[in-house]
Amino acid sequence: MGDLSSPRVICIKGGLFVLLGVMALGLILLEHPEVRTAILLGICIWSFCRAYYFAFYVLQNYVDPNYRFAGLTSVAIYFLRRAKH
Repeated sequence: MGDLSSPRVICIKGGLFVLLGVMALGLILLEHPEVRTAILLGICIWSFCRAYYFAFYVLQNYVDPNYRFAGLTSVAIYFLRRAKH
């Protein structure tokens, strides 16, 4: 399977991720309709988004511009190798 290159399909895929997240959020809040739960979910989502941004943009542009990360596994392997040195 090759890389996804169609802008239309990439946008559809992104939309499906958003839809999936909204559905999961809705189901959690239906099960636990509390302000505290909504706030904690918001903090969780925001934190993971920032971590993802850090893992790819910040590391690649500020920590090691020569390394190209291919995914979260690549980031983990990078840090494991760095820890051994």
